[in-house]
Amino acid sequence: MAGIQVLVVDDSVVIRKVLSEALSADPEIEVVGTAADGSIALSKIPLLQPDLITLDVEMPGMSGLETLAAIRKLHPKLPVIMFSTLTERGAATTLEALSLGASDCVTKPHNSTNVDQTRARIRAELIPKVKGLCRKEKSGPGSAATPLPFKRVTPVERSPSGLIEILAIGTSTGGPNALAALLPSLAKDFPVPIVLVQYMPPVLLAERLDNQSSISIHEGADGDVLIPGHVWIAPGDFHMRLARGGGRTVRLTMHQDPPQNSCRPSVDVLFESVAEVYGTSVLAVVLTGMGSDGVRGAQLIREAGGQVIVQDEASSVVWGMPGQVAAAGLADAILPLSDIPAELERRTNRHSLPAGRRVPGVPEKADPDGRAQWLSSTEGQRGKQP
Repeated sequence: MAGIQVLVVDDSVVIRKVLSEALSADPEIEVVGTAADGSIALSKIPLLQPDLITLDVEMPGMSGLETLAAIRKLHPKLPVIMFSTLTERGAATTLEALSLGASDCVTKPHNSTNVDQTRARIRAELIPKVKGLCRKEKSGPGSAATPLPFKRVTPVERSPSGLIEILAIGTSTGGPNALAALLPSLAKDFPVPIVLVQYMPPVLLAERLDNQSSISIHEGADGDVLIPGHVWIAPGDFHMRLARGGGRTVRLTMHQDPPQNSCRPSVDVLFESVAEVYGTSVLAVVLTGMGSDGVRGAQLIREAGGQVIVQDEASSVVWGMPGQVAAAGLADAILPLSDIPAELERRTNRHSLPAGRRVPGVPEKADPDGRAQWLSSTEGQRGKQP
């Protein structure tokens, strides 16, 4: 099998050299070219036909964001990973890159002259994402769903009423676009609280999604009390758990225990606590994402009698997290992103969405690369009423 062919785009000679050497040191990756600016990169893409591009944000002339927009028009299915210090320093820059179609973002060390630190970041974060984004194309359909060694689950008997009291969502790669399609479709009076883990550097994701949705969306904070019709997103670099307080009160707790599955926040940590607190009354959704975070948590939810839905392969950017849950036999349903809102309505004992109503921003048939598009601010804002 041919190696994953990568085009490196960065205005820094040092970074181009370090990136090329570090990527090429992996036997599965071949750097087929480099470019010092966006214009050069655009001219090289049809000649080199790379499988993936790493792209800096801040470059002279055509910026990385401008280059990304041009790539998406000419090569809509080509994976692009932003590799820049701005993907952490500027939250708006990260979200803008994702809205323009970046497949993922990796933070370049602030001191890029520290070659050893930069190489370590490339090995730990960039290379796994390169492989994850290209594996489906290189290995064929279904390859991302090789089962992990989790036992098949015989769930406990579910409550006779089938009452759902909490919705828990886990996602990573491709998640911001999937969430921007899913959450704005939920009604302001959604009948249960929603807790959510999206693994990415700390950014203003909750604020962006809140502006696009009628349901209220917040970044979680220690001590927050869960109430129906609100969404809480785990803050960057903090695990988020649920804890029962007095009576029926459930609060959020935050901590910085070691990462699980190389992730903090971790979907497994959230799902474990949701299963402990709500038992048979849990509905969990695993959306597009790389790796296996969420599989153990999904198993605990199923063992407690809860329900688990996963996004299907065709509509996922990477069918790692949902694919692993499905392969382990833990999914009650495997659905395209466009069908999930109606299923959430049905399983939370609400009326189904009207026939023909689909998720905003998701085409009736998934894009070939499974990439949902961000809603524009004007399309997404629906005017929350106090």
